[in-house]
Amino acid sequence: MQKILESIWKYIEIIMKTILIRILKLRFLESKWDEFMQFIQFGIVGLSNTFISYFSYLIFYKLGCHYLIASVLSFVVSVTNSFYWNNKYVFKEDGAEERSLIKTYIKTFVAYSSTGLVLSNILLFIWVQIFRISEVIAPLINLIVTIPLNFIINKYWAFKNDSKEEK
Repeated sequence: MQKILESIWKYIEIIMKTILIRILKLRFLESKWDEFMQFIQFGIVGLSNTFISYFSYLIFYKLGCHYLIASVLSFVVSVTNSFYWNNKYVFKEDGAEERSLIKTYIKTFVAYSSTGLVLSNILLFIWVQIFRISEVIAPLINLIVTIPLNFIINKYWAFKNDSKEEK
């Protein structure tokens, strides 16, 4: 499975280089290219995670859970999924880095809790109760606010290299 994912990622990077460097003639320093590709990876994980979160929300909601309970349950599913992929592929450790998985997992939950649980549920309540937007559509509106915040918090805090912090 890992080889398949690495192959897919190589093709995505080739496509991005072809479009941005060869066709659009943009120039990147190697370090900036790496950061840009990390953002693209985060976006791909985030996009897949959004589908997982939304569909698990719909499943819990259709199984009879109150929409806020369904939101909390889908949050747990989506954060666990996001942590796995971000830790393994997006913010992966280099050879010299030592990262505590438990500490990073907790930080990931805190990061996503601030946006994906607290802020998202406040907005969900506002959309549904005040603006009378459908419980099925309201979580999609939340994404406009929560996705950019999640990237910033994850990149600069949750997956920050712990060994660099201590030096």
